[in-house]
Amino acid sequence: MTEPAPAPTLEDFERALANVHRVTQRTPLETSRYLAEILGVPTVYLKCENLQRTGAYKLRGAYHRLSQLSEEERERGVVAASAGNHAQGVAFAARELGIKATIFTPLGVALPKLQATRNYGADVVLEGATFDETNAAAQAFVAETGAMFIPPFDHDAVIEGQGTVALEMLDVAPDIETIVVPIGGGGLISGVAVAAKLRAEREGRPMRIVGVQSENAAPFVPSIVAGHPVTVQTRPTIADGIAVARPGQRTFELVRDFVDEVVTVSDDDIARAIVMLLERAKLVVEPAGAAGVAAMLAGKAHVSGPTATILSGGNIDPLLLQRVIGHGLAASARYMKLRILLPDVPGQLVRTASIVAEQNANVVEVIHTRHATELPISEVELELHVETRGHEHGEAVAQALRDAGYVVRIGEKY
Repeated sequence: MTEPAPAPTLEDFERALANVHRVTQRTPLETSRYLAEILGVPTVYLKCENLQRTGAYKLRGAYHRLSQLSEEERERGVVAASAGNHAQGVAFAARELGIKATIFTPLGVALPKLQATRNYGADVVLEGATFDETNAAAQAFVAETGAMFIPPFDHDAVIEGQGTVALEMLDVAPDIETIVVPIGGGGLISGVAVAAKLRAEREGRPMRIVGVQSENAAPFVPSIVAGHPVTVQTRPTIADGIAVARPGQRTFELVRDFVDEVVTVSDDDIARAIVMLLERAKLVVEPAGAAGVAAMLAGKAHVSGPTATILSGGNIDPLLLQRVIGHGLAASARYMKLRILLPDVPGQLVRTASIVAEQNANVVEVIHTRHATELPISEVELELHVETRGHEHGEAVAQALRDAGYVVRIGEKY
C-alpha cells in the first residue's frame, strides 16, 4: 500500500498566497454580532468569498494550478467539467494567463453561470444530462486533444490555492480558534484546515476545523468511518455547489488528518441561513456558501472561542434566490400556510380575516374553495398565506382561530 504524500507546508501556502494575489482580491472579513450572541462566543467572523472575483473562492485554486503549467502544457489548452464556480474560476484564470480554456457543463446549467463562463473567454460545451455524463465528455476531449484537465479539488496545487483563504483570515483576525467550512469534494476545507493548523501550531494557539456538508450529499462521514473514500447516493439539494458523491483521494486524506468534525445540514437549514445573511449581514450568498452559517444557526457545529466561517460563493440564480427566500421564511415560521374549515355561510371570510388582524399578522394570499372532494357539502376550505414574526406568533394566530371554533391546520395536515 502506498504511503500518503506529506501534507503541503506552511511555506507552500504562503507562496500560493503571493501567487494568487496577482488576480484575486483580499475579500472582507466581516463580523456578525447576531451569530455571536446565538452561539455565545466573543466573535463570529464571516469571510466574504462571495465578493471574490468570479463570485467564489474557486479562482484561487484554479489560478494557482494553471500558473504552474509548463509552456508546452499551456499551448495544449485546459479543460474543466463544472456546472458553476469551478468553471468560472478556470475560465477567468485561463484568460489572465493567456491559455485557451474549454469548459464542459451539463445541459441544465443555470443561465447566469453559463453566460459568466463564456464572458471570461472560455469555449463552453453543453453536454450531458448529469455531471457524470459531462465529466465523461470532458475526459474524452482530453484523450482526443491532449488538453490539460484541471480538477476541481483533488490536486495539491488546487488545495494550496484554496488554503490561502485561511491565511488571509488569520492575518486579519489571529484570535480565531474555530473555522467552519462548507465541504463538497474537499478542496477548500483541506487547504483551510492544513494552512490554519500549521499557522496556529507555529504561533502556539489552538485551532479547530469543522466541516459542513449537505445531508443529501454527504460522503465524508461514511468515508472517514470506512477509512477510504466511498461513493454515496446523492439526493437533490439546493446546495449544488457542494453536492459531491465521493471525496477525492487526496482531500480525503487531509480531511481525515486535519479536520476535527464533519456535520450535515438540511436544505431548510440552508434556506434559513441565506435569509439571515440577507437580512442581518446584507450579503447575497449561494446555498453552498451558506452551509457554515446554516450549521451554526441549527446548533450543529460545536464551536468555542472566536469563530469564523467562509461564505464560499455568491453565484445564486435570481430565480432560485426568490424560491429560497420564500422557503427560508416558511422554515422560520415567518410565512405560514393556514388551512381552515369554514361553515358555508356568509360572513366567515370577514370573521377569519378579523381574527388574524387582531393577532397583528398580515394575510398575503387567500384561496377559497368549496369543490374539494374531501369536503362536506356544508363546508368550505379557506387557505390563508400569512406573514408572522416566528413560530410563537404563528402558533398564536392558529390558536386564536381555533378558540373561535374553527378547525385549523398549519401546512398540509389537519
